[in-house]
Amino acid sequence: MTLRASLTLLAGLCAAGTASAVDLVIATVNNGHMIEMQKLTPEFEKANPGIKLKWVTLEEGTLRSRVTTDIATKGGQFDVMTIGMYETPIWGKKGWLMELKPDAAYDVDDLLPAMRNGLSVDGKLYAAPFYGESSMLMYRKDLTDKAGITFPERPTWEQVRDAAAKIHNPPNVYGICLRGKPGWGDNMAFLSTMANSFGAQWFDMSWKPQLESKPWKDAVTFYVDLLKKYGPPGSSANSFNEILALYNEGKCGMWIDATIAASFITDPKQSKVADKVAFAQGPYSATEKGANWLWAWALAIPAGTKNADAAQKFITWATSKDYINLVGKTNGWGRVPTGTRKSTYANPEFQKAAVFAAAEKKAIDTANPNDSTLPKSPYVGVQFAAIPEFQAIGIAVGQQMSAALAGKVTVDAALKASQAAADREMRKGGYYK
Repeated sequence: MTLRASLTLLAGLCAAGTASAVDLVIATVNNGHMIEMQKLTPEFEKANPGIKLKWVTLEEGTLRSRVTTDIATKGGQFDVMTIGMYETPIWGKKGWLMELKPDAAYDVDDLLPAMRNGLSVDGKLYAAPFYGESSMLMYRKDLTDKAGITFPERPTWEQVRDAAAKIHNPPNVYGICLRGKPGWGDNMAFLSTMANSFGAQWFDMSWKPQLESKPWKDAVTFYVDLLKKYGPPGSSANSFNEILALYNEGKCGMWIDATIAASFITDPKQSKVADKVAFAQGPYSATEKGANWLWAWALAIPAGTKNADAAQKFITWATSKDYINLVGKTNGWGRVPTGTRKSTYANPEFQKAAVFAAAEKKAIDTANPNDSTLPKSPYVGVQFAAIPEFQAIGIAVGQQMSAALAGKVTVDAALKASQAAADREMRKGGYYK
């Protein structure tokens, strides 16, 4: 064979090899556990030499908007999407997601029932949980001890307010930090949960919005007053990551948010107060129903992907027991993605490293999306209502609540505008005339 023929053959083989490699495009959120997953990309690529991972990492609100637009328009930008318990059942029913069929070694029965059920439609799994969460109270025990405060396992909102007043010492420490940044899965995830505990609901059994009801007014008034008196400045712009940074700097006396935060605020590499944190269940006022949310950031395959096999391989890897073990060995057992598997909570190494494990699991186990409000409601979901219209409603209401917190409008005016926006969407959706 001549040199030219050899080179031509070699070039052809290289081109063929390149063509067979799959670029798997993954849309994900910029939370700590996802960033760790990206760092472990070489582990997956080494085991799957034909697949290259391409990451699109976005802020929470932007991610939701991008993946929703892409899947609804069949845009085909992504092979794997990070979505949650709100989108999965709705999109699964519409045929927008591929059913996940992991192999026996994956052990689907090891998934926590709350997570598996929330990500399934008619018993079929449409997304696999990367990490799961509820919400709980995380507080500085050194500060509460000094102030003579002892929290019960599930405190009332009034007890939380009284504690915030006692430990508030700005600018060193703010009594309490809570989400204020607008978004249906942002400030409204927190506020919906809080409102539930005041006896509120999004819709009555006729699907009429209830945002001007007394429980909503009581909850939002309490929230605005609490943060104005004892929260950090600029709370109306704070989401999970902003508050996490404040907490790790020692600036927050208390924080009610996703249980997943516990693994970061107890990590001495990230947190200046890692050894001073304690936990209680989400606070309540009129009822304990719906006082802590249920969520999973999960990985799903849009129906339009041309790389379904590679996507299934990646999701199986990223949500497996082996992946959790890999993170445990690489980064320490206190930093593994939690809230997904029974085996994680049964692992003695995890129990030893994760001081929050019992509180987190109790919060997840007690959250009930099928019965989360004091009055009977027609929807499923704790911190959201699992209907397609909720996304637009939650965004509109979130903007009003953030404006009320910033002092731009009164609570009454914000709730009136919210009720009007919700009513408009529900009429448009044909729920009533």
